[in-house]
Amino acid sequence: MAERGRARDRRGGYAGTWPTRQAVAAPSQMPSGTLPAMVARLRAWAGAEAAAGQLLPWVPVAFGTGIAIYFSADHEPVLWVVSATAVALFVVALLLRRHRMFAAAVMVAAVAAGFAVATIKTAQVSHVVLTRPMYTPLLQGFVETSEVRERTDRFVLRVVRMDNRRSHIKLDRVRLSVRKGAAPAVGSFVELKARLQPPLTPVRPGSYDFARDMYFHGIGASGFVMGAIRTVSSPHGGGLALRYAALMQELRDTIDARIRLVLSDDSRAIATALLTGRRDAITTPVNEAMFISGLGHVLSISGYHMAVVAGVVFFAVRALLALVPALTATFPIKKWSAAAALAAAAFYLLLSGAEVATQRSFFMTAVVLIAIMVDRRAITFRTLAVAAMIVLAIAPESLIHPSFQMSFAATLGLVALVQVGMPKMLATPDHSPTARAALWGGREIAMLALASLVAGLATTPYVAFHFHRVTPYGIVANLLAMPVISALVMPAGLLGLAAMPFGFDGVFWRLMDFGIEWMVAVAQWVAALPGAIGHTAAFGTGPLLAATAGIILLGLLRTPLRWSGAVVVALAIVWSFAVTPPDILISAEGRNVAVRGGDGRLRLISTSKDSFTVREWLAADGDGRGSADPTLAEGVSCDDEGCVVKVSGGGLVALTRRPEAMQDDCTRAELMVTPWQAPEGCPAQVIDQNRLRREGALALWRTPSASRSGASRSGFAVDAARPVGVDRPWSSAAVDEQSAQLQSKPEPPADATPVPEDLQPDD
Repeated sequence: MAERGRARDRRGGYAGTWPTRQAVAAPSQMPSGTLPAMVARLRAWAGAEAAAGQLLPWVPVAFGTGIAIYFSADHEPVLWVVSATAVALFVVALLLRRHRMFAAAVMVAAVAAGFAVATIKTAQVSHVVLTRPMYTPLLQGFVETSEVRERTDRFVLRVVRMDNRRSHIKLDRVRLSVRKGAAPAVGSFVELKARLQPPLTPVRPGSYDFARDMYFHGIGASGFVMGAIRTVSSPHGGGLALRYAALMQELRDTIDARIRLVLSDDSRAIATALLTGRRDAITTPVNEAMFISGLGHVLSISGYHMAVVAGVVFFAVRALLALVPALTATFPIKKWSAAAALAAAAFYLLLSGAEVATQRSFFMTAVVLIAIMVDRRAITFRTLAVAAMIVLAIAPESLIHPSFQMSFAATLGLVALVQVGMPKMLATPDHSPTARAALWGGREIAMLALASLVAGLATTPYVAFHFHRVTPYGIVANLLAMPVISALVMPAGLLGLAAMPFGFDGVFWRLMDFGIEWMVAVAQWVAALPGAIGHTAAFGTGPLLAATAGIILLGLLRTPLRWSGAVVVALAIVWSFAVTPPDILISAEGRNVAVRGGDGRLRLISTSKDSFTVREWLAADGDGRGSADPTLAEGVSCDDEGCVVKVSGGGLVALTRRPEAMQDDCTRAELMVTPWQAPEGCPAQVIDQNRLRREGALALWRTPSASRSGASRSGFAVDAARPVGVDRPWSSAAVDEQSAQLQSKPEPPADATPVPEDLQPDD
């Protein structure tokens, strides 16, 4: 009956989700004249878009808009005000449920709810964030997580005791690096000394905010261990969550140790990454080749991995149950198989560490499987909407994370493909067995290529924005590698896990190794093709938001109005190319200054070995040079007192190292970057340490007009990573102002001895 019902749905429209052709057609009585006819057609399409049942997919869009508005606020909203506002708007929407304004009321309430949920989540995770370095604090605490990396290991310490003579700051969690192989076991209680630094701020205005990411993970500082780590007795138990983390870490270590006996090097690291989520042991060349070729998504456990795990278990259990005719005829084995697949996906979630990205993938897979169990269509926009709402409600901060943006953009494109492309491609008037057999293979290949193309195009804006690169040959790499990964690597890995308790897992790891070697070979071959590395310059959030709006319109609209999304995407592309790159970049410490030369490329003045910042600057500039490229020093003149370089358009930029050079640099340079206080009347525009402490990394554009912030700046407009007036929990303006008042050349402390006449009797 269900199959016949679905067949009837396909005759009416596209499986009941998309409006029928009659619903989106122009009205039969068309007005005369081109303009009235066009208006009538647009009204008909708009009516079809606003029809009953079309509202739900837009609710998470509005909810996410509210979250985005929250993260763009200058300071933290008042919790009770935003919560009360959201509740009031929700009640208003309920009261208007039979009114024509109901849809608009729901959208407004969803925006307010997203704003409120983000505010509540920030209040829930509130903790102290380190603002100035600490060099020798004594820390005691529980090891919560541990990760293996290529050169060092890293772990998160939940701090129980923190002793530092010069500070009363008490941090909740810190993330520490140690020598490779020296990380303590998860769940242990340790004592150590560390050098702590504040969370890394954006390396340039508009770049990824690592401090914000660490804040929502409950981490208030990062650094490295100094000396030995001692395991000591804990004052109390670590709690159930810590015991669970220790158990899962032990299981991951056991799996990794077993794989290590059979596989080695990158094959072992990739196999471990696919099964346990520990991907940091993959060597840099292979990791780079994977991302350049467009196969980097394979290394991060996402919706694809969850889908493969659930799919393999679903079809395997269903095939086994189908061997018993009595079960097939009497019981709903399809629902039983979906339940088994859901259990397997849940176990995979726990095994892989249950990070936010993995949780999102699990929720999406769970919604699909539950839809099967309750006789609902699994792949619909409503399924995607429910999964998005669950993820955003639990972790609203994931909205601004690249993995969320890429995952849901790709999924939206694939669901739209299933709803539109597949019914049309699978419809054929020829039912002869020969034609169907010949057409089947061609359709499968075409759908695989089309799915790779759609997913790749949908994620391109986010890859370009966050990683400043595109993958021109991504579809080629995915067509060559993904069938092997889906049919061999992941199933062999799952069978290896199942066979490991019985001691017969070695053969499955070798099968997995064969598929991984093929995947790596494809990645390296594609990465070596001419033009495989597509560098893109940073273009800001404006074009990204426009591209997002276009993708949503293309994916969610049912009528030909959806092609308006293509227009918006095209405008976003034009906008991204029209963005003017900065002429000067200054790091938050003032030790690195990049100046655009007359040839349009950056020149580097540096007094440190911060290669990470330089790499990020070059990538954001669409520049393929490395941080050690000798051309970065062309035109730079340095001595013991500082460095100067000519900026595009004329004029000098000076990085002053000593106070005695300041007078000369003030006279010759247009811009002077210095850790010292500039002399009064200095004609050059000065960027000193006080301003850098206050505003973080800076980007400057040559302009004779006012700056972007509205303040008059002769010569250069300035954009800051932390603009004046912005005060968020992960970047406190009050603390920054206080530390900015400290002069670079410290003054002697004021005499605190009270005057004898002021002493009280009890003194």
